[in-house]
Amino acid sequence: MMLRGNLKQVRIEKNPARLRALESAAGESEPAAAMALALAGEPAPPAPVPPEDHPDEEMGFTIDIKSFLKPGEKTYTQRCRLFVGNLPTDITEEDFKRLFERYGEPSEVFINRDRGFGFIRLESRTLAEIAKAELDGTILKSRPLRIRFATHGAALTVKNLSPVVSNELLEQAFSQFGPVEKAVVVVDDRGRATGKGFVEFAAKPPARKALERCGDGAFLLTTTPRPVIVEPMEQFDDEDGLPEKLMQKTQQYHKEREQPPRFAQPGTFEFEYASRWKALDEMEKQQREQVDRNIREAKEKLEAEMEAARHEHQLMLMRQDLMRRQEELRRLEELRNQELQKRKQIQLRRHQHSSYKPPLPQPVNQKLYGVEPSHLCLIF
Repeated sequence: MMLRGNLKQVRIEKNPARLRALESAAGESEPAAAMALALAGEPAPPAPVPPEDHPDEEMGFTIDIKSFLKPGEKTYTQRCRLFVGNLPTDITEEDFKRLFERYGEPSEVFINRDRGFGFIRLESRTLAEIAKAELDGTILKSRPLRIRFATHGAALTVKNLSPVVSNELLEQAFSQFGPVEKAVVVVDDRGRATGKGFVEFAAKPPARKALERCGDGAFLLTTTPRPVIVEPMEQFDDEDGLPEKLMQKTQQYHKEREQPPRFAQPGTFEFEYASRWKALDEMEKQQREQVDRNIREAKEKLEAEMEAARHEHQLMLMRQDLMRRQEELRRLEELRNQELQKRKQIQLRRHQHSSYKPPLPQPVNQKLYGVEPSHLCLIF
């Protein structure tokens, strides 16, 4: 499979004679293929069947470049970025890229000619590791190259994580600030969460945004109101360390190197002050343990108080909800009574209207006019 660039496949040859022939043909002094499988962490594929004309010849095998990418691994991340120091001041970008052309097409190339360093980003971490192992110390125009992994400027340390937070939840939570390249919850040797983790963003602006937002507010990842503590990640180089060739040969260096490694003899000046150094270290250790115990007890107390307060808060919410429901029932009852009263009044009016009868006409009383009924007559 093609890797977007010149590196198509890696061939690991087991036959010494053929290996020397391939090295001679390629013009290379140190083959990179020998470390490819180990760095990729993949099992070796079965060797092909030897050709019929050389049945006793042990053959090598070819690795597809996909084996350099772990399942789910993202490409061209900050972890694939290399720092290249001690560059010639007249190096061109084409020459710089040509140094790494065997390791695929880069996505980022930067050169500071005045200060003699540059950066390059390859497709995968494994390819970057191979390039670093092969090219570190290579002489270029009488200068030995110094290659190491670049400092990750967009990485954050996340503390105070709940034991139920996973890598996926951590990445999902911090993706709201910008694209996340990697998110890991640190565990101990038994796979138990340590309460710490780290998040690596694809760029610095999202990392700064996350740092500011989490510093000003309380970012919660789970139901428990336990905010995460976010800090810039402290960068360490625990792979290459400080080799002797990079030591500055100062006057202090030569003075300290006059004596070889040794054990101080009891009763000597060295032993006395070495013992005082050890006593100071022991005191520091005890104080740190005491501080750790105090912090642990304070956290346990806070968790207990938080649980009790949350229980009380839930009870208060239930009481408030009960009071609200009672108030709604009371208002509904009042509305119902008012509606019943209105209906009764309407029914009463209807009943009164239907049962009303007008009075009958009364006969004329002639005595009111002073005339007897027998004296009445008609006059024409």
